[in-house]
Amino acid sequence: MRYNIPMPDNHQSTNTPYIKKVEKPWGYELHFVPEGSPYMGKVLHINGGTRLSLQVHDKKMESWYLLSGKVKMILENSQGELEEVNMEKGYGYTTNINQQHRLVGEEDSDVLEVSTPEIGNTYRLEDDYKRGTETEELRKDPNRGWHK
Repeated sequence: MRYNIPMPDNHQSTNTPYIKKVEKPWGYELHFVPEGSPYMGKVLHINGGTRLSLQVHDKKMESWYLLSGKVKMILENSQGELEEVNMEKGYGYTTNINQQHRLVGEEDSDVLEVSTPEIGNTYRLEDDYKRGTETEELRKDPNRGWHK
C-alpha cells in the first residue's frame, strides 16, 4: 500500500549507503545520517576507561540506547544536581536542551544516539582532553578541533 504523503520540494530518495567516521579522543562516532538532515543518528564507540566531556547543548536534544558494553551516565536532575545512572540494555535515555550530561565507558561500549540536528554550541564544562566549546564552525573540521 502506498501513502500519499507530501514531501519537501528538495526531497530526493536514495538507496546509497552512508557512513561518516569521526575520530574522538575517547573512541569514535559513526554518523549514519547525512549532514543537513532534520535529525542526526550515530553510533558512539566509547573505549573502556574513557569519558566524554561534561557538556550542555544550547539547541540540541539527544536520546541514547545501549547496544553493547557498560556505560554510566552523569545527568543533571531537576534540582540541578549531577546523578550517576547506569545505562540498561533495552531502555532509552534522553537529555534535554541545557541539561548537563556525560557518558563514561566502563568497558568498550557502543551506544546508539539519535538527536535533533547538530546545531548550536556544545559547551564543555569539563573535558579530560582540554577541548573547548564546539561551535557550528568547529564542526566543519573533520575531527572537530581535536587531532591525534
